[in-house]
Amino acid sequence: MNGDWLTGGRDGALSAYAYTPEDDAVVCRVEEHPEGPWSPPRVVGGEQRVHPGGAVARSTQGYAHLVAWRPTVPGEAGLVHSTHFQSHLAALDWTPIGHPNKKGDRTGPPAVAVDAQGRAHVFVRNKGGGVSLRMQEEKGGWGPWRDLKGEDVRGQLAAVAGESGLITLYAVTADGGILRWRQEKAGQPLVRDEKPQPAAARPDTLCALATSAGHTTLFFTDEDGAVCAWRGEEAPVRLLDAAGPGAVSVIRCQLDGVDCTLLAQRTSGGRLAFAAYPTETESAGAWWAESGPELAADAWVALAEDHKGRVVAGSWVPADPGQLHLARRKSDEPGLAFEAWRQVL
Repeated sequence: MNGDWLTGGRDGALSAYAYTPEDDAVVCRVEEHPEGPWSPPRVVGGEQRVHPGGAVARSTQGYAHLVAWRPTVPGEAGLVHSTHFQSHLAALDWTPIGHPNKKGDRTGPPAVAVDAQGRAHVFVRNKGGGVSLRMQEEKGGWGPWRDLKGEDVRGQLAAVAGESGLITLYAVTADGGILRWRQEKAGQPLVRDEKPQPAAARPDTLCALATSAGHTTLFFTDEDGAVCAWRGEEAPVRLLDAAGPGAVSVIRCQLDGVDCTLLAQRTSGGRLAFAAYPTETESAGAWWAESGPELAADAWVALAEDHKGRVVAGSWVPADPGQLHLARRKSDEPGLAFEAWRQVL
């Protein structure tokens, strides 16, 4: 799932979403109450089969918005959307929202972000190699597909809502440049920067985070194996060497009274590594610290906050929904001390 597959709901309970190939479906597991037992996996969106590679985003109201490709006729697919309003209840059935080129096969993995008014913004690469957008209307329904242009887009997109609720979108081009689109006013299409940012970014390593009232920060891994941060005004800043080959997960949190950005990544050796630094102060430096047991090679990694504001780290093997493990940060110890990892049964 592209986005925050581990997230907190309105009632403070955590939810986890994954695509399972056995069911050709997105499944959800939720805490029955904060820190309580977890539900068994249940299918999201009804009986409609979907393809792998969906997306999920949480709104400020605590709702989860999900997007996926579904098969339509042989050789073709269309995008569908679902909203999960309350974690202990079923999500809405999948609603078709179409294809950026009216019809055809899948064009790329989608991304979704939700503005301050609770409107989902769905992004996907189109046949022309750029990006298309479809937005929910304020009074319900969906607006038309809009071509945001761009060229040679590769891999997953990264979409994020800023503290103001305005949306920013990032993409990587074939030569590793970064394309950025920003929303100037709520409910309006995004506007692309005049030129790509040279970065030598690797596809499928983008992750974005709202880091202040006026900025979002993009994290990515470059061709030299460094995790970099970029906010747009200047060139990307090298933060530290990547701990492993996958994308990092990021969250903004309070550590010992300091506003920090926390990163997590599966290491090349299989364990989970954490690094933190004061938010938007990359010059302070960051260093990896490994934690927990060895994770499966295909395990996903995520960071979230629970109902008490504690950081929760999660790993999940989508092919085996029973392989969900969590660790909470210890609230009575300084630094990045986590409780023992436990399997969610």
